[in-house]
Amino acid sequence: MVYSSVLSAVVSALAAECKDSTSRQAWQKLIDLDTAMVGRGGVPDRDLIDCWVFARLHSELIPRHWHALAARYGTHKARKVDAISRLAPLIASPAPKLFVYKAVTAWAIPQLKGAEGKRSSDMIVLPAAFYDMNTWDLAANPERTRRRWRQAVGAVLDEMVKEALQHAEAILQAEGVLLSHAA
Repeated sequence: MVYSSVLSAVVSALAAECKDSTSRQAWQKLIDLDTAMVGRGGVPDRDLIDCWVFARLHSELIPRHWHALAARYGTHKARKVDAISRLAPLIASPAPKLFVYKAVTAWAIPQLKGAEGKRSSDMIVLPAAFYDMNTWDLAANPERTRRRWRQAVGAVLDEMVKEALQHAEAILQAEGVLLSHAA
C-alpha cells in the first residue's frame, strides 16, 4: 500500500484508530510491508498499513509535531482533546491562558456551519457560542487585540503542522510508502 501524499497518509493513519479494531491487533508485531498482503491477490491490507503508519509516526515524530497533527487531523475524540491540552501550553503569547486554550481548541475544531445537532455523535461539535472571542478574554481587551492574538496562535499552530508534515514525509519516504517514492 502506498499513499498519494503525506497528508493522505497522516489522515488515513489518524482515522485508523477510530475503526473497529477487534481483529486488528497484529499491527503491534514488527511487520514488513510485504507481509501485509492479506489474501487479496497481492493487494495490501489498508487497515493494517494505516495502523502501522500510525504507530510509526507516533513513535518517530517529536511530541509537539504528533500533537499538532492529532489536533488538526485526528478523528478520535479523546486523542484530539489530549492533543489540544498538550499544545496550548507550548504557545508563547501575551494573551491570557484561557484565550490561548480556546484559540487552540477553535483551530483544532473549526466551526462548521449548520453542524449543531446535525452531525454524527462521533464528531466533536462545539456550540456556536464557543467561537465568540468575547468569552475568551475576561479582561475585555479590544477586539483588534484579540484578533491579533488569535491570528498569532493560529500561525504558530499552522507552522507546527507544516513542520510535522515535513518530518512525516521524511519518515514515510524512508519507509517507501509514498506513491512518488515507492519501489
